[in-house]
Amino acid sequence: MQITILGKSPSWPDAGGACSGYLVETPRTSILIDCGSGVFGKLRERVDYAEIDAIVISHFHGDHCLDLMPYAYALTYSPRWSKTNPPPRPRLIVPEGGGEVLCTVAGALGPRDAIIEAFDVGEYQPDAALKVGDFTLHFCAVPHYVPTFAISVTADGDEGRFCFGADCAPNQKLIDFADGSDLLLIEATLREPEDDEPRGHLTATEAGEHGRAANVGRLVITHIPDELDQELSVAQASEAFGAEVTLAAEGAVFHC
Repeated sequence: MQITILGKSPSWPDAGGACSGYLVETPRTSILIDCGSGVFGKLRERVDYAEIDAIVISHFHGDHCLDLMPYAYALTYSPRWSKTNPPPRPRLIVPEGGGEVLCTVAGALGPRDAIIEAFDVGEYQPDAALKVGDFTLHFCAVPHYVPTFAISVTADGDEGRFCFGADCAPNQKLIDFADGSDLLLIEATLREPEDDEPRGHLTATEAGEHGRAANVGRLVITHIPDELDQELSVAQASEAFGAEVTLAAEGAVFHC
């Protein structure tokens, strides 16, 4: 299983960067986890968007889903499509109740049905395994400002396990869900804990602590603005994790 970082920014893109978007591939199956602002263009630099089997959305904040709109427009209006060569309809897998949210998002930016007509939309249940080609996905609700789900991915014939923590406050659920993962991609948005309650994000130190408690093989921190001292974030996360931590960077590739 190969994981490529398309974008790692928080709610505003880094200079020249993109928000949350992670391409996960085997030789036979490709999925995109999150499709935030700027991700669709980054995806097109690496693969044919028409060959993506599924897009999986962790939650409905703009930095995790807004580029579904240009993706939908490409599948609808690109000159490469015709009556004899119709566009594919990749699966779009969203949290329960997400179909109506997609219509609301699209309606604010263009035709209300733009996204649901371009994709084969399905909703996931947190307690059910979901099969997409070679991949089996599991979900875990984590604390954030809107319903949000960490995502675990395994591939047929591969013992590796990849876990994406999505956006979350400190919580035991993610630790239990990610336990023993080969690779945990976890947010480290903050320098200091948020003052207000309820919280919605982790510091780099908290990210490292979660990785250590979950006994993961490798920890990669993401969702960090380029206006923050990223070397310090890596150092803080590494100290808490008890081993070297990697900073997500656009184009970085990991295997598990």
